[in-house]
Amino acid sequence: MKIPQQGLSAQDVMQQLNSYRQQDLNWRDGKTFSYIYDAGQEVENICKEAYLAFLTESGLDPLSFRSLLKLENDVASMAKNHLRGDDEVVGTFSSGGTESIILAVKAARDYARHERNITQAEIILPVTAHAAFFKAADYLGIKAITVDVNPETYKAETSKIAAAITENTVLLVGSAPSYAHGVIDPIAEIGQLALDRGILFHVDGCIGGFLLPFMRKMGVAVPDFDFTVPGVTSISMDFHKYAYVVKGASIVMYKNKNLRKYQFYACTDWTGYPVVNPTVQSSKSGGPVASAWATMNFLGENGYLDLARQLHEATQKFVAGVEKMPDLQVMGTPEMTLVAVKSDTINIFHVVDEMKVRGWHIQAQLAVGGHKENFHLTIQPSNVAKMDEMLVDLEESVRAVKELPLSPIPPQLQSLLGAVASGSVPLDNLGALLQNAGIQGDKLPERTAVINSLLNHLPCAIRTQILLNFFNEVFRSE
Repeated sequence: MKIPQQGLSAQDVMQQLNSYRQQDLNWRDGKTFSYIYDAGQEVENICKEAYLAFLTESGLDPLSFRSLLKLENDVASMAKNHLRGDDEVVGTFSSGGTESIILAVKAARDYARHERNITQAEIILPVTAHAAFFKAADYLGIKAITVDVNPETYKAETSKIAAAITENTVLLVGSAPSYAHGVIDPIAEIGQLALDRGILFHVDGCIGGFLLPFMRKMGVAVPDFDFTVPGVTSISMDFHKYAYVVKGASIVMYKNKNLRKYQFYACTDWTGYPVVNPTVQSSKSGGPVASAWATMNFLGENGYLDLARQLHEATQKFVAGVEKMPDLQVMGTPEMTLVAVKSDTINIFHVVDEMKVRGWHIQAQLAVGGHKENFHLTIQPSNVAKMDEMLVDLEESVRAVKELPLSPIPPQLQSLLGAVASGSVPLDNLGALLQNAGIQGDKLPERTAVINSLLNHLPCAIRTQILLNFFNEVFRSE
């Protein structure tokens, strides 16, 4: 594509843009269980109106656009109170959970560098910690030490974390809840360990930090995970998940300003203006923070409580429905709205495909270590009214899958798979494997059980490289 010599009309521009949506996931029908958090048209409207109102304001200099400074301080105050922080707690608005996590890890690294003289920083991650922590470690030159979790509950085990601590450990991490299985790590235990060993402790509340306090107010037994827990020094919490704000809205909160300052970056060593960046981004639109401020004020506590009740009931209904299906098992005991389902008798990736045939989008999750492959649901408001229909289709899908072979990998791929897994086939020469699995360029087949099963059988390092190579082809200039 080239910039046109003569510009198009506004109508033609929008018509072409809208045409690109034809192949998008149809998330408005309530049958999508990932990516989207849809609280209805009224909420969407206020999100968009506030976003557009501050679209052109720049967050580069908060002293020039004081409206954005006011909005961010207000949003941080709401987050502080929501997470039961004292007057010392401070926060920074970010573009998403990944950026919030990168900032928290950077703050821990730089704090340890200046306060403890640690130059070879390590962070300890339960294997269930979000991929964003591994990304942060990779970006920041930090060693990520992974520890396994309880094989029945999928929760972090404090004893294993303690055993992994070294003189270079700068941060412990727990999830509230973990994305994959929707369970909350023993935050109080890890917090005490962090206190005893003098180490910072970050709670990943990106997906649950906003919703869990409302569930507690409903009377649901929610373990403490916030700033009331001794030892917790930082928390990440997304607004663009269960606060129903537009994408690009998260926050990272710190126990005090002394910790947060290590997150900031400043540069006066160049010939331009002095640069001070609280976040990874420098120039940024005021739209997301305005959307967060507007949405929380529009829904209010009562609005969020009502949505939380609906989500809790829908999640309980789904779990109860799955427990009636002998071929499926819920992994662990979900403590929020995230559920993972495995099977010992059928191929779970076939179930994902069969549900897709029936119009549902659920996520496939690969096996890692001794933790079995599964499908994952993130239940959000537009799913609530569809839950009965979803369970009927899930039961039908399981019946259909029982007629299919346990392994969908065709014989001609078995030997090639073994060669790839053993390392005898160069990683840069995997075209035959991908083509035989049904991948043509950036096009995936309608049914992806073969692809997921292939990836599931490969070592993590190899399947990671396959995915990197594939997506390196997806994004291209023509």
